[in-house]
Amino acid sequence: MKILQIMEPGRAEWQEVPTPSPGTGEVLVKVLAVTTCPHWDLHIYGGEPMFPGDTLTYPYTAGQPGHEMAGTVVAVGEGVTEFAVGDRVSAWRDVGHHRPGCYAEYVLREPADLIAVPAALEPAAVAPVELAMCVSSTILMLREMQALAGQRVGIGGLGPAGLVAAQLARAEGAAEVIGFDLNPVRREYALGFAIDRAVDPTGPEGTTFPRRLQAGSLDTAIDCCGLKASVEYLMDITSRVVALFGVQREDYTFAPRHYGFLKLCGYTGHYRAAAEYAVRQIEAGRLDLRPLVTHRLPFTEYDRAVDLLRRQEALKVCFLPD
Repeated sequence: MKILQIMEPGRAEWQEVPTPSPGTGEVLVKVLAVTTCPHWDLHIYGGEPMFPGDTLTYPYTAGQPGHEMAGTVVAVGEGVTEFAVGDRVSAWRDVGHHRPGCYAEYVLREPADLIAVPAALEPAAVAPVELAMCVSSTILMLREMQALAGQRVGIGGLGPAGLVAAQLARAEGAAEVIGFDLNPVRREYALGFAIDRAVDPTGPEGTTFPRRLQAGSLDTAIDCCGLKASVEYLMDITSRVVALFGVQREDYTFAPRHYGFLKLCGYTGHYRAAAEYAVRQIEAGRLDLRPLVTHRLPFTEYDRAVDLLRRQEALKVCFLPD
């Protein structure tokens, strides 16, 4: 089989390796679709650690950083009862970069890392289930706080995570969903299916947006950028809750003007119930992951895919091994 390996920053190679066989407690999945996770791909391909303090070693683990995968079970190891040959599955969590990843024609996974998905859906529609799970953990936290139903909800950043968050906020009964992004193309794209209004935070509407506790301000906001400017902007215009989904790489300032009622909530982590919630939303038609995939390429064009992500010309690229 073929598998991708990033040999050094800026250079990836496709290699021919033996197709693995499942051991005890393992499942062999034929990859039907795998989607980019922009932050991971840009960082690892660019030679920059995803998280502060991490170190990178090249050649990087084969198949990594691919982890958003949909496929078909083609073999099961001894003791596996959760899945059978022919089942359609998605990877609902990243198992870590010490194991071969999903930029490959076949991948081994433990049953606990997979979730059944509807066979009637095209693979690209369920490959990003892992991202949907990640966002769902924040959505479920906000639902418990009663911070979505009937609320004016803002989404900071209209990349893939932001578009998932917008759809799920609407599914949970948000009265209005407003997106914020500097990129005019992304604002226009999001208006097509996910949000009611798209605002440039640096433009006239963004700079005059009602401040927190004023009429018309946001009740709840979800930051999907992680950037200091994005988070603090949302804190300035949100009255109740700001949930942090984007990866934090710098300090945020909770200033005296934010004092009083505002809750700043960190990320709750990954868990299977959030993946099950996401799949239910997909099955019910309340969450559509297909618009996240703006480009479909063969595995051999990984370099081009990363370039599209870098220039923000793609939201996600889907690789179709066949």
